[in-house]
Amino acid sequence: MANFSKSNVPQFSVEVYQNEYLPEGGREVNGIITVTSTGGGTTGGVPLTGATATRLPGGAADAAVVIMVDCSGSMDYPPTKMRNARDATAAALDTLRDGTSFAVVAGTHVAKDVYPGNGRLAVADAQTKAQAKEALRRLSAGGGTAIGTWLRLADRLLGAADVEIRHGILLTDGRNEHEAPEDLRAALDACAGRFTCDARGVGTDWEVKEVTAIASALLGTADIVADPSGLAADFTQMMENAMGKEVADVALRLWTPVGVQIKFVKQVAPTVAELTDRRTEAGPRAGDYPTGSWGDESRDYHVCVQVPEAGIGQEMLAARVSLILPDPAGGAPRTLSQGLVRAVWTDDMVASTSINPQVAHYTGQAELAQVIQQGLDARKSGDFDGATAKLGRAVQLASASGNEDTAKLLSKVVDVVDAATGTVRLKAKVAEADEMTLETRSTKTVRVKK
Repeated sequence: MANFSKSNVPQFSVEVYQNEYLPEGGREVNGIITVTSTGGGTTGGVPLTGATATRLPGGAADAAVVIMVDCSGSMDYPPTKMRNARDATAAALDTLRDGTSFAVVAGTHVAKDVYPGNGRLAVADAQTKAQAKEALRRLSAGGGTAIGTWLRLADRLLGAADVEIRHGILLTDGRNEHEAPEDLRAALDACAGRFTCDARGVGTDWEVKEVTAIASALLGTADIVADPSGLAADFTQMMENAMGKEVADVALRLWTPVGVQIKFVKQVAPTVAELTDRRTEAGPRAGDYPTGSWGDESRDYHVCVQVPEAGIGQEMLAARVSLILPDPAGGAPRTLSQGLVRAVWTDDMVASTSINPQVAHYTGQAELAQVIQQGLDARKSGDFDGATAKLGRAVQLASASGNEDTAKLLSKVVDVVDAATGTVRLKAKVAEADEMTLETRSTKTVRVKK
């Protein structure tokens, strides 16, 4: 385990990658914003230096975690699934840092906090972990699935904790059949911004779009654990990542001059996540986009803005990108780091037509995620020509960008004739777990080759 001493506080840097040159009449400006947090103690990051690095005062953030375990009737088929879920939760408890507040929720068509109970959180130590494991042994499968109720209970439990980091881990093996889709959507809307949540589907009887929607709304990760025996390792890794978070509620703030319009803002690494519609206003011509909790890590964001027309030789600030940390006491937020996106109009055709490598790479990665989803949807609906075209394009993009993991997943759904041209044939038989794994992991990206 990492040492979470008071000296382990992260510092942030912002780097902007773009081609700032536009031709006469050019209006679209793209920038890749790389945000790096180091020194939090999770990966032994080397402290940053320079004007763009800001060290946060204070120490390691307090944390609260709620683990939501599916206990619906289907968890008994096969019976080993429930046992694996109990073992995985126990492994996650072992990974909890002492002093962390935590609770365990059993989820069916209702939600029940099985430890410590009575709407409280326990404080992790050897005794409470042992008591929680004893409560896990009494879990049994039975009932339906209403995930929105699990999330709302987790929100109530986490909301009562006076901590910086609030995190949920959710495991399900089935579809959300015992509440309306709008009930789950309302629960996600209510929980968004209040805690982050990693979601896992075990087996192959759950709905990929439900699990990925939970992770997307709550700024967590989504994945498949097709074989329940892999749950313990996955839960341990998830909890280690959660324990590595040091700063919560960091926002990406975009300020734009008069006449500049924001076309989109999205995270593009380590996964593609659309943020455009999640803007909250932050003063004149400024808006905040949520990024969630941070430990030692680096993420990339793609910002695209439309600027007013200008003449050759003119230049302007297209956007100012800031990392903002709100003051829990309600005071002025803290600016952690900053970067600038610029626009310069030139008649140099070479300069204005050159595409920045980072922008080109992540434009391709975003398209890769999109065509995988479109191809799998077409395959399910019986449009095999459309599926072949989309998945062929996905193979081409994965090959060109060096996204080997996605290329391997695609090869289990299509026979690759020529990766460079995207020539493929749909496989006649595809294992359900392989198709679900490709869909669940379709948004995972690789970073641009240096």
